[in-house]
Amino acid sequence: MSQHRSDANLHPMTLTQKILYAHAINPPSGGLRAGDLVRIKVDWTIASELAWNGMDQTYSALGRPEVHNKDRFYLAVDHTVDPVTLIEDPRAQRLTKLSRDFASEVGLAHFYDANETILHTKFYRDLIQPGQIVLGADSHTSSHGGVGAFAIGLGGADVTVAMVLGESWIEVPEAIAVEYVGRMPFGFTGKDVILKTLGDLGRNTVAMERSVEYRGELDQFTPDMRFTIANMTAEFGGLNGIFEADERVARWLESRPREQDEAMYYRADEGASYIDSYRIDLSSLEPQLAQPFSPDNVRALSEVEGMSFDGAFIGACTTTEEELVLAALVLEQAMESGVRPVVSDKRLVIPGDLSIVETMRDAGLTEIYERAGFKVGVPGCSMCLGIASEKAGKDEVWITSQNRNYQNRMGAGSLAWLASASTVAASSLSLSAQDPRPWLEKVDQDRFHKILGQGGSRAVEVIYQTPQSVIESANAGANHDAHEGEALSGEESASKIEARVQRFGDHIDTDAIIPGEFCHLTDLGELGAHCFHYVAPGFSDRVAEGGSILVGGEGWGSGSSREHAVWALKGAGVQLIIAKSYAFIHKRNLVNEALPYLQLEDPAFYDAAETGVKLSADLKTGEVWVDGQRFQANPPTSMVRKLGEEGGIVPAIRRHGERVFAHLAQD
Repeated sequence: MSQHRSDANLHPMTLTQKILYAHAINPPSGGLRAGDLVRIKVDWTIASELAWNGMDQTYSALGRPEVHNKDRFYLAVDHTVDPVTLIEDPRAQRLTKLSRDFASEVGLAHFYDANETILHTKFYRDLIQPGQIVLGADSHTSSHGGVGAFAIGLGGADVTVAMVLGESWIEVPEAIAVEYVGRMPFGFTGKDVILKTLGDLGRNTVAMERSVEYRGELDQFTPDMRFTIANMTAEFGGLNGIFEADERVARWLESRPREQDEAMYYRADEGASYIDSYRIDLSSLEPQLAQPFSPDNVRALSEVEGMSFDGAFIGACTTTEEELVLAALVLEQAMESGVRPVVSDKRLVIPGDLSIVETMRDAGLTEIYERAGFKVGVPGCSMCLGIASEKAGKDEVWITSQNRNYQNRMGAGSLAWLASASTVAASSLSLSAQDPRPWLEKVDQDRFHKILGQGGSRAVEVIYQTPQSVIESANAGANHDAHEGEALSGEESASKIEARVQRFGDHIDTDAIIPGEFCHLTDLGELGAHCFHYVAPGFSDRVAEGGSILVGGEGWGSGSSREHAVWALKGAGVQLIIAKSYAFIHKRNLVNEALPYLQLEDPAFYDAAETGVKLSADLKTGEVWVDGQRFQANPPTSMVRKLGEEGGIVPAIRRHGERVFAHLAQD
């Protein structure tokens, strides 16, 4: 049994800390602080068919137990599918069938089949509520912080466990505040704002593994704008991005036919602890573009105006309904002014949900896109992932409204420039970088708001609440099926490792470790053979020759939540990773799969640890030796250490059952 406790004397907490405290099981009575280890109740778990491919392996390894709440697991088929792949590609067919079979097996209330929606689009528009906790097997789960929820991406094993147990664990993150000042003219979107933020502050820097709370002059930010900014907090390097749910969000939620009765409105306390605060001035903002191969490699449009592109893509989860509508109206104004599209078959627009398809069709926007030379496709991730039938060719340069522009992201050898949908639209007609503002100035704003159903500004009262924690009785959830007598897997493994180094640089993303086109695989050997397929050919051969210790730099494992990256490293025979910092999701995946890693920041170590050098490390002490020099890595936290000793998350659950986190969280 559990009950809620209302503490009268809570110390000041951030917005994220308040939501975590409201879901924490047996937290400290005074509230949460950065670094606290807490068990948390989870409201939603979400996944795509590409993630379910791996999650099904974990689910089977756990014995396919009963799902904690089948009405709170949301599954959408979106990553690998379009009408062509569903007919021609056995991989897409298998992934789709796997998801359909599970939805039928469990009786999911929220299963969305191929080309109905993009994972985050419908969930944000129809289901998520302020104050909830969402764990998703996709890094862009951060999107849902746009309405004041705590939403983070995790690997498939973490999400599967939360789906089964209804709970998870977290070390309360440090927090930063990003304050937006200055008013923007009509037509600027969340994409321009987050690209400006990335350009000013950099990816995997001040936000790395931290909660990012967005504040300032937010009355000008629609829920769709907030979605995009929170979505690309993943590119920023943050654990989560979150906006305070205010009157504008509450009014937006009232337009839903359902799913708003659990909304809990919280706001950060005055005096809450932030590592730092950063001010972004939007008063003189101009359209932003990010050039390959990093979303923080940002240029103002005036710096690149006129540069040529081979194609234009408008779509992916980060491109909201507002952006799709606005881009169509930009095209309309440009063509009415006499601009004609150059001949090309490389223009594609992908709405995020069938409801958006209907809005576009009813408003005549689909016809506008088609007159501008666009093929209008069905909902799906499409070119953003470059693994279905629609992808960019080698050496092709595309301007795109997606959220990532890593190497090979849109297809092998492709180059992606990121921009708002309006900028993509303005540039698509001539296939050269063009400023959308001349056309935005001519857009009928009343028509824009009418298409989106945004008329009126009726006042809605928002009552901010004090969080109540969850107190669990001492014997709650006791599980007599747990195998407490079994030996720990980790006790049998050696703590000392010696091998040669393979050296990598900063920001090694999961797309580089294992490209999306191989994420249909689950066999470790097959995945290992494709590890670093494009960026470091022959990698697995070098591991076999003794180079099984990887040394990276900042932001190792950034990008996608795919646990396939860890499986590929294990399948290739990697024994240890040492880096200056790690992306949060990837680090959790390393822990869940018991692949050792060390965090070491000493610059002298990176001067010494070159490719081919012999290195030895003691995982228990964190000591590392290179050429007789001793270096000290950061010690692991208690939960990380214990899960390593258990041999990973699945062996831990097999041993301790549903009380696994209660057991591991004990000092």
